[in-house]
This record gives sequence, C-alpha cells and structure tokens, in this order.
Amino acid sequence: MHIITNASVLNEQGELVKKHIILEDGVIRTLIDGESDWSTQEGAEITDAAGKLVTPGLIDMHVHLREPGFEHKETIETGSRSAAKGGFTTIACMPNTKPVTDNPETVQFVLEKARKAGIVKVLPYAAITVRELGRELTDFTALKAAGAIGFTDDGVGVQNAQMMKNAMKMAAELDMPVIAHCEENSLVERGCVTEGKFAEQHGLVGIPNESEAIHVGRDILLAEATGVHYHVCHVSTEQSIRLIRQAKSIGINVTAEVCPHHLLLSDEDIPGLDANWKMNPPLRSPRDVEACIEALLDGTLDIIVTDHAPHSEEEKAKGMEMAPFGIVGFETAFPLLYTKFVATGKWDLSLLVRRMTADPAKVFRLDTGRLEEGAPADLTMIDLETEKEVDPQTFATKGRNTPFMGWKLKGWPVKTWMNGNIVWSE
Repeated sequence: MHIITNASVLNEQGELVKKHIILEDGVIRTLIDGESDWSTQEGAEITDAAGKLVTPGLIDMHVHLREPGFEHKETIETGSRSAAKGGFTTIACMPNTKPVTDNPETVQFVLEKARKAGIVKVLPYAAITVRELGRELTDFTALKAAGAIGFTDDGVGVQNAQMMKNAMKMAAELDMPVIAHCEENSLVERGCVTEGKFAEQHGLVGIPNESEAIHVGRDILLAEATGVHYHVCHVSTEQSIRLIRQAKSIGINVTAEVCPHHLLLSDEDIPGLDANWKMNPPLRSPRDVEACIEALLDGTLDIIVTDHAPHSEEEKAKGMEMAPFGIVGFETAFPLLYTKFVATGKWDLSLLVRRMTADPAKVFRLDTGRLEEGAPADLTMIDLETEKEVDPQTFATKGRNTPFMGWKLKGWPVKTWMNGNIVWSE
C-alpha cells in the first residue's frame, strides 16, 4: 500500500481540492477528504504531497524511442526513464526504427524490452507500409494480434492515395486507427525550415504550409469514405486546422495532436543556423502558432504530444541543412506549457492536464488518464512553484537536442508512479 497525503487534485469543476490517495494492488483504492493521521498505518509507504499538484500520469501518444537500430540516439529504457522524469506513464512509440516495426516480431521485441525496463507503459505503433516505403501494405491483422495499437508511417507521408485508402479500409475493419504524418514529398524536397523570412535570409529551401495541408485534406476525404478513425500527427499549420475543424463539424471521425514547440515557437524565434531548432514539421509563422493555440483551446486539436525525437550531438552538429529533424520533448513538455500558458493566466490548469491525460486516453480508448477509485495507479506529482532552468546536461534521455536550453520554467514533475510503484523521484 502507498498513501499520498495532502495532494492538490483537480475536481470535475477544474478546482483544486485536497485529497489523500490510497494506492493498492496497482490501482487507486480510494480518495479521502479532510484531515487524517496516517502515522499509525502499518506497512504503508507514505508520500506527503503538501503544496504539490497530483494528476493522472501524463500520456504521450507520439514518441521516438529509436530502438531497435538507433540505440546511440535512445533506447527503450533510456526513453522510458526520460518519460517518467517528465511525468509520463504511458507513451506510444513510432515504427521508424531499424528494422521498421512492420512485423509481429519487432512489435513483440518493443513490448518485451519495455516490460523488462518496467518504467512506463509503452504502446507500439506498427507501420502502414513495409519498411515505410509506401509500396506494399503490412499485415494489419498480424500486427494487431502482436500488440500494435494503430498504424502509421510516421517520418514520411504515404504518398499514394490508393494505398492510403486501402490502409484505411483495412484498419476500419479491424477497428484500429490510422495515424498520419502528413507531408506531400513533391513540395518538401531539400527543405529544412518553413517557407518564409528565415529561409530567405539564410538561403535555405523552405517547406510550404500546403505540403502538410494537402495530405490532411486528402486523408479526411478518404477517412469519410472508409469510416476509419483518422488521427493527424503534429499539426502545425492554419490550413490543416481549417480542414480538421470542418471535417469534425460534419461528423468525420478525425482527431489531431499538437506539440509544445508548435504552440510556443515560430520561425521568427530561430536564433541562427542551430539545428536544435530543426524539426518536422518545421516551426511555422506566428499566424500558424496562434491558429494552433486557438485550435487546442476549442478542441479542434484534441491532444498534446511531444514528438520526442532524440539525436546524437554529432548528428545535430551537421548544421541546419544536413542535420536530422527533431528535438527531445519528454522532460520539458509540462513545465513549458504550464509556465507559458497556465502561470500567465491564458489557460486553465484543468485544460492543460486534460489535454495531456484524459483526452489522449479517450481518443485512443486507453484505460488510464483518470484520477478516480478503481483507475490504474498511474500518477504524477508536480511542483508548480519552484523555478528551474532547462539544462540538457541533466536530461535522462540520451538526446540533448532542445531549443529551450536556458529557459526558466515552473511546473516540474517531481515524482511519478506507474501501477502504484514509484518509477521516478526527484
């Protein structure tokens, strides 16, 4: 038994109330109000959460753990530890590994590695096409049976519309989601930042907004035709948001996600040719940032994800044109959004917590993301007051690639429980 005393939790009205939370046999046994003396509770481990927020464990439905094949960037164990440090207890990993997660054996490899690490719940996605080459569909039935939770060729867009339609039909028959990286290759060749002033100033090839939105529009029509649950990865443009909003308004089963960096940064913030500011989709215009914020608030964008994408320092040192896309995200996600939006009074705390817990659980039908009796004892304790500077050298991930170095933030997770066990503690 583990007892968390004096916790500040959000009630259904979004107000902070004090609760004592009893965890037993991997579930939340009960939540108790009022004053209680726990000193006589024999054999119980006690955590005093006075002055701290306790939420359901955070959920991240878009991450890169790099294993198998790219263990120099990250492993399932180091990524899981970084996730736990960031307050995440459930993460969904992308299939663009080596080998690609396009077969039951690799799905089972990921699940077994995560089980051995025993830190957080790792849910693997499987590839839509063999080796993510866009030429031949994978065996969706076998991949679902092996434990895959959805299908995506993240890292590349499926270029062939008929291939995508066939994938959606098959996924719909299996009651599984298709998760799409939306990118029209003919518009992005050699691009490394968004089309705009920064690209022009530095003589770089720009990636236009429509490269994302064209696939979003195409896939929405295919989702309408097939009835599949269609989920859009890392939305970054005002045009994509317009299409998603319209699709939702007429009842098409589309959901979408956004990353902290697309809510906080635009191409106007990029300080120079530092590849720690290179991600895909790229940082867009201030207008796109405002559209993403508005869409997250009104529910057009359903959930927040990190797109945690670690790379080695040597790879990122190759410069803006040659370095790989991606930044790390687990350990800064909540503090960034809390500091910039909640602490400034722009968002309610309950909205931020919901978009990182209950909403991803709802979108992907997970039995977690709830702080109530009988729910899994996956919890995060957060210090909303202490300010700390982002220091990549202290990260638990192998990646140091972040544009947020030196930012002073509040809202740092200080303890994480998975199935009632402490898996990370400051």
